[in-house]
Amino acid sequence: MKNLQSGLLYSLTGAAAVASLSSCSSQKKAEEQKQYNIVYIMTDDHTAQMMSCYDHRYMETPNLDRIAADGVRFTNSFVANSLSGPSRACMITGKHSCANKFYDNTTCVFDASQQTFPKLLQKAGYETALIGKWHLESLPTGFNYWEIVPGQGDYYNPDFITQNNDTIQKHGYVTNLITDDAINWMENQRDKDKPFCILIHHKAIHRNWLADTCNLALYEDKTFPLPDNFFDDYEGRPAAAAQEMSIVKDMDMIYDLKMLRPDKQSRLKSMYEKYIGRMDEGQRAAWDKFYGPIIDDFYKKNPQGKELANWKFQRYIRDYMKTVKSLDDNVGRVLDYLKEKGLEDNTLVVYTSDQGFYMGEHGWFDKRFMYEESMRTPLIMRLPKDFQRKGDIDEMVQNIDYAPTFLELAGVEVPEDIQGVSLVPLLKGEKPADWRKALYYHFYEYPAEHMVKRHYGVRTDRYKLIHFYNDIDVWELYDLQADPTEMRNIYGQPGTEDITKELKVQLSALQEQYNDPVRFSPERDKE
Repeated sequence: MKNLQSGLLYSLTGAAAVASLSSCSSQKKAEEQKQYNIVYIMTDDHTAQMMSCYDHRYMETPNLDRIAADGVRFTNSFVANSLSGPSRACMITGKHSCANKFYDNTTCVFDASQQTFPKLLQKAGYETALIGKWHLESLPTGFNYWEIVPGQGDYYNPDFITQNNDTIQKHGYVTNLITDDAINWMENQRDKDKPFCILIHHKAIHRNWLADTCNLALYEDKTFPLPDNFFDDYEGRPAAAAQEMSIVKDMDMIYDLKMLRPDKQSRLKSMYEKYIGRMDEGQRAAWDKFYGPIIDDFYKKNPQGKELANWKFQRYIRDYMKTVKSLDDNVGRVLDYLKEKGLEDNTLVVYTSDQGFYMGEHGWFDKRFMYEESMRTPLIMRLPKDFQRKGDIDEMVQNIDYAPTFLELAGVEVPEDIQGVSLVPLLKGEKPADWRKALYYHFYEYPAEHMVKRHYGVRTDRYKLIHFYNDIDVWELYDLQADPTEMRNIYGQPGTEDITKELKVQLSALQEQYNDPVRFSPERDKE
């Protein structure tokens, strides 16, 4: 190295020579810093209730459980904005929606020129790849390789947009195809002399839960109890009452529940026909063979009232679980590949979702609300060999924390404008005394699909304060210890004055910290 630097100095002068020395120094530092591979697997709308490492009520997910058993499980993992595109923007930038400017799925295009953690990893010598769902409207940047599904993507024989800006159709089931491409990139397309970071972003388990044909018959022998608050009357919660995500009222009989018949109509029938119209002859034959008898039985019995509500819930749960089954199998394929190729010891494997999802709680499907089932998201990690930490991590973490975590693991200095906090100390088993005591949340997409009103709020380990605004001005307060299912809004009740005041001070401080232009000021509060 000394002789090389001498030669460079001989041929360069002035500022150019200084720049050269700086470059060599940075390269040497990068070489000395151990740089771990990162395999980041993210699904769409996969909730912790449907992972057996979190919840045993519904199904087993043995491959996801492998990650948790061999590594860590975060028990208090949350998102900053429970909606697909905004959540992805928060994750890739390490910033809240008010900072990355991708607020909702209907009006925004992600500014691809802004700083993201893949770009910073590239500068540190990483090979980066993104495969699957992007959902940020602009084309990806910061990746050596990418191939994405347009928009939400299709389950069967999906289209993919390539780096050549071509749209190609692939034959098969989307979860298998994304995994095929991911493994192929790791095995055949990356520079194996460099560390790598691959984002494997699945379409699953997004609505409308079209399972692979090999899994159609699964779980049909199982009957699941309705959640205790399935018939929630939303007393004292007008925003909750105004939503349009009710299994009973809003779940489409054809689009969501597959009860297609020529003489029956529904709002989303044509979209469903478009989706299953992508199937080849064999796929469609298997589909019709399975759903045909169910359709005939349903229209013959014609259930009504609570019987119909329960029928819809059972079909929804089963179809969702079947879609998870394929996902779990394909996660197993990735884990097996890493083990077979000797990559386990130097690779961080992360599994999460872009948010949680309602499995009948409050009578709902979908997400969006700051309530627990959608604000929470599963997060499990299998750590490199150098990290001995195993088991549960209970500190409150948020999806803005992923970017600084990956950067620190890569030996990259975390930019000051990143709003998340690196999780590396937690992965090392440390218990930082100054770890955050409250989380900020802000949902912006209204009016839009499901009609969940705009709101922001603060969550601590015990309490949650929410302010619904825009066309409504309503506050909600929950004691999560006494009321974990968030059924009793205690805002304004006697005895809550002190905690309400304290939470509003925290809320205001977080909005100032994250520079959210939509702000609440305790000084101007009339309460």
